[in-house]
Amino acid sequence: MTEMISRIEEPATSHDPVEAARRREALRHKRPRAREELKTYVKTFLDVDVPDVRLCPDHSSPMDYLWNSFSMDDPSSMIHHRCSDSIVWANRAGGKTELAAIATLLDAFFKPNCHVRILGGSGEQSSRLYDYLVGFLRRGFEESLAGPVRKGGCRFANGSTVEVLTQSATSVRGTHVQKLRCDEVELFDEDVFAAAKFTTLSTDVCVGSMELISTMHRPYGIMQREVAAAKELGVPVFKWCLWETIEKCVGRDCSRCPLWGDCGGRAKRAGGYIRIDDCIAQMRRSSRSAWESEMLCIRPSSENVVFSEFDASVHVRPLEYDPNLPLYRTLDFGFVNPFVCLWVQVDHDGAVRVIDEYVRSRATIDVHAMEMKARTPCPEERVAATYCDPAGSGANDVTGTSAVRELRSLGIPVKYRRSAILEGIELIRRAVRAGDGSTSLTISPRCVRLIEAMECYHYPDDARAASGELPFKDGVYDHPIDALRYFFIHRKRPDRSASRRY
Repeated sequence: MTEMISRIEEPATSHDPVEAARRREALRHKRPRAREELKTYVKTFLDVDVPDVRLCPDHSSPMDYLWNSFSMDDPSSMIHHRCSDSIVWANRAGGKTELAAIATLLDAFFKPNCHVRILGGSGEQSSRLYDYLVGFLRRGFEESLAGPVRKGGCRFANGSTVEVLTQSATSVRGTHVQKLRCDEVELFDEDVFAAAKFTTLSTDVCVGSMELISTMHRPYGIMQREVAAAKELGVPVFKWCLWETIEKCVGRDCSRCPLWGDCGGRAKRAGGYIRIDDCIAQMRRSSRSAWESEMLCIRPSSENVVFSEFDASVHVRPLEYDPNLPLYRTLDFGFVNPFVCLWVQVDHDGAVRVIDEYVRSRATIDVHAMEMKARTPCPEERVAATYCDPAGSGANDVTGTSAVRELRSLGIPVKYRRSAILEGIELIRRAVRAGDGSTSLTISPRCVRLIEAMECYHYPDDARAASGELPFKDGVYDHPIDALRYFFIHRKRPDRSASRRY
């Protein structure tokens, strides 16, 4: 046990209540300098025992996040040399909001002139975090305030402030603070999230940081996008799930427990607070997709995704060009939105193999043609066919020519065929998983954008998915899917394609 722990426990053994209270208050104002000290401080003064056990590969514990957030501004810690932003991806009831409130109190109490703003995915979510904070203040921290607790914020005697922002770009713009905590960022408006990125400023004693806190509900939402970019940007992701926050399992028969298939005995080593019986009830009343998304944090829910049967572990594997198989190219045109080219082969069993992709925005047709030729692993005359978007046959109002005509003039003959969107989607679905459970689609890991599109192409969020509903055309995920769709349309009815000379 550390010296800090023994000092905190000491007042309880004192025979003089007044002296014990005085010493306890002195310890309240002593800043924890080590991880164990912080955990003990939070338990002693806030009565929250923060779980500190990692039970899943590549996961963190809730205490990992709290220590990272608090120690970021400690000049004696090397952590301040790392990226100051962070992401918390955790399960429902995983303590995300309560921990963010604890981090907010610690920032304001121990770091003078630290200005913290709370921005929730909704007004209710912001209020929840602030209500937690107000509850903690009432545990003996009221004397540190410089005035009454207001509905939307409070001010500390050391110059620190905490305020709640509304979910609007107007509220966020013009705000410059040291700490911004975005709770349930998955529910944010895109314009608000874009504006929030410019709100943090560092001072000599406090590092500017933005924390994104949420469950990952959707494979095409803000959280999915930010987590995917985190590694490249060096942003730490603190991820935990049910097993890091469930209570320790004692005296239960694993062979008869409904959680065993997912748990595998991990709850026997857990140290959280979520009741096991509550978890069993939630699992029974939810879909498998929602359970894996909301509680296990395995993957976002696929309930609104077009290709819900797509599984990267099944459909993605290394592929190389096979000179003994015909090679096809399939295109979707774009300028601001991306131009997409896929290289596709079909093996002797009829299985479709997407071996490479080219995705680029803001380039002209001649640039795309040059890239396509350079990436094609065989001479142009050996390309079996190049399929494209029928819209490419229309004349451009400025140039007076068409993308199809330009490609033909550059030595790339293209074919196109008009078809309904749903027809092509159904053909892709059948390849992903046929009625007998078989799959006839494999994608190379080089095709990063196509794989992402297969996982994220979705129906509109504001309408319930129905068999006749068109997917959402977002200008991101729809383009690789459109290119793949044109290939399947031509493969089904090659005789109806058009190849016109001009």
